[in-house]
Amino acid sequence: MSVLDQIAALVKEPPPAYAFEVSEKGIASAHAALPAFCDFPEGTISVSPLRDNVQKADAFHTAVAGLYPAPPSRRRRSAALILPDYSSRVQVLDFDSFPDKPAEQLQLIRFRVKKTIPFDVESAAISYHVQTVSKGRVDVLAAIVALEILARYEAPFRAAGFHPGYVTTSALAALNLVSGEGVTVFAKLSGHTLTVVVLDRAHVKLIRCLEIENVDSETILTILHPTVAYVEDELKTSPDRLALCGFGDHAGVWGPAWERELNLPVQPTQSRLGNPGPFNAGLLGLLENGGLVQ
Repeated sequence: MSVLDQIAALVKEPPPAYAFEVSEKGIASAHAALPAFCDFPEGTISVSPLRDNVQKADAFHTAVAGLYPAPPSRRRRSAALILPDYSSRVQVLDFDSFPDKPAEQLQLIRFRVKKTIPFDVESAAISYHVQTVSKGRVDVLAAIVALEILARYEAPFRAAGFHPGYVTTSALAALNLVSGEGVTVFAKLSGHTLTVVVLDRAHVKLIRCLEIENVDSETILTILHPTVAYVEDELKTSPDRLALCGFGDHAGVWGPAWERELNLPVQPTQSRLGNPGPFNAGLLGLLENGGLVQ
């Protein structure tokens, strides 16, 4: 089973017919064909977990409406919506015990993240997935996004005749591009957002999403070094690889130096549909194993 198959979306439904990844740059989309990309006017989207991300609603709605015109039947079309990483919070939570009833599980997760989430968790959409149960401890992956932010992302798609019943984040979808056994440190760059994930086979052990002012090798290394130290201290092993996603030409320049600095192999992530970039990696991850209904 792929990583993406094991990670719950914010709302989980059968596989959709369309998929969209929204970023500050534009919309990556797919429907029974190779992915396409539509640029936004500058300033249309400004990603944040704390405030409205949609700065130019008219431009956003116009872009979405022009992607796949609604059919005459006006029947709602199922769609996957992939949000920018920094628009939400994703955490790995561990519990000594976990209730059996979903309502009690959700209540416990809300209580646990209440002090660490920088927005009102009572008015947020929460999805979670129980990853492992071992030695009396339960390991849960939780994704939290403010309902107001989610609604604003969904609005133009609903207006264009889509039903975004499957919602996730770019990094979680892009994990489907990570291959290999053992422990992988996955680093994904999108503009000034860096997301770092530690994967122990198909299980997320750590995930961090940060805004970085300077996109340079030294700044990113200050984040990668403690991530490698976490693996060595908490998992009692060394990472097997560092997988890079969205770094473009930087990967060829910084990768060899990082191999020497971190003492582990550095490799780019790959997709059967092309090289994952900073603004379409989630879409390509969703499509990697045929994530759409034809």
